[in-house]
Amino acid sequence: MNMKRLTTKAGSLMAAGLLAATGGGFVASAQAAESERTEPIVTPILDTRLRYEHVSQDGVPEDANAVTARVRAGFKTRPYKGFSVLLEAEVVDGLNNSYNSTTNGRTRYPVVADPDNAELNRAQITYTGIDGLKFVGGRQRIILDNARFIGNVGWRQNEQTFDAALLQLTAVPDLTATYAYLDSVQRIFGNESPNGSFDASGSHVVNLAYKGLPGVELGAYGYLLDLDESPALSTQSYGVRAKGTFDVTEDIPITLSGEYAIQSDYGDNTGDYDLDYYLASIGTKVGGFDASVSYESLEGDGTRGFSTPLATLHKFQGWADVFLATPATGIEDLYGRIGYATGEVGPFKKIVAAAIYHDFEAETGGGSLGDEVDLLLKGVINKKLSVTAKYADYDGPSGGPADRQKFWLQVDWKL
Repeated sequence: MNMKRLTTKAGSLMAAGLLAATGGGFVASAQAAESERTEPIVTPILDTRLRYEHVSQDGVPEDANAVTARVRAGFKTRPYKGFSVLLEAEVVDGLNNSYNSTTNGRTRYPVVADPDNAELNRAQITYTGIDGLKFVGGRQRIILDNARFIGNVGWRQNEQTFDAALLQLTAVPDLTATYAYLDSVQRIFGNESPNGSFDASGSHVVNLAYKGLPGVELGAYGYLLDLDESPALSTQSYGVRAKGTFDVTEDIPITLSGEYAIQSDYGDNTGDYDLDYYLASIGTKVGGFDASVSYESLEGDGTRGFSTPLATLHKFQGWADVFLATPATGIEDLYGRIGYATGEVGPFKKIVAAAIYHDFEAETGGGSLGDEVDLLLKGVINKKLSVTAKYADYDGPSGGPADRQKFWLQVDWKL
């Protein structure tokens, strides 16, 4: 999809959103009006990242050593009669050629999915002039719940955004209801890639979140995805989720969470199937330490696996990104995490460390799919500047996915 078409589609969605919002009237509260007067007229946006990524993968002749830079720049305006505008451009540039970006043709190297790219990352109009209502039209970032189904893939240099019309209602106390109509999805592979976007016309997203019970969060959702470029990924998924935190003693809380979803074919998908998704987790935080054990299952029927094509996939099933697509046998992931966050140490306002171990098995048949160790060390220097090191080591079974090791070192600076 070329830049002209992208800009035209984003502008059309913003115009539609403006008409819908003005049709609702201008009923702004005194508090909202006061907020409009105190905010800066224009707030600049600047978000930069410099990253080194190393990948060693069995069966690929060379190791990847990618150095990439990402800059996002733009602005957002102060609301006027409930309306505000946000525009943001994004540029990703590879500073060397020792990796397969998915578009540079360097297949002797493992994939580092950060291709050179320049695009309009976000272009949206927001309307908040009616109490309990928010409307966003245009190209925008959408992250729902834990991003397992709908996310922005924020780990990659080129994030995923949506040409969409989004309506969020908060008029009922403690309840947030979100609906989005997706026109297209701008994926992480960039506008020069044949896989750079999904035409998602006819896709509908509904999400409900309720926080009215002490220590408990409840949710329900329905995601109807009609993806023209990949009809096999056109699915309808309906699910429920719950999370509760309870005090075992005065100083030891326990957090329990669970989720269930069912998925079937939708739109132009020629399949005929029903697949289940499960997530269960228990964890605690004591002082600066956190620990948790979780189980996630995506069912497979031997032909296809439960899919979440618009998720922030890097966040799940290991940072080595071996299982971005669910195997036809499905996958079960039993994983444990231990983490620690310090207070101020030397030049750092905070240091975060974590270790995660994954044990993967096929959901159908129970055969091993390997295991993985992930390590994280992040230093926050101030609100604008941070340094992150990550490591992932995946050990696959004989005849299964290839062993691989990944290491990242990056610096983030935000205005």
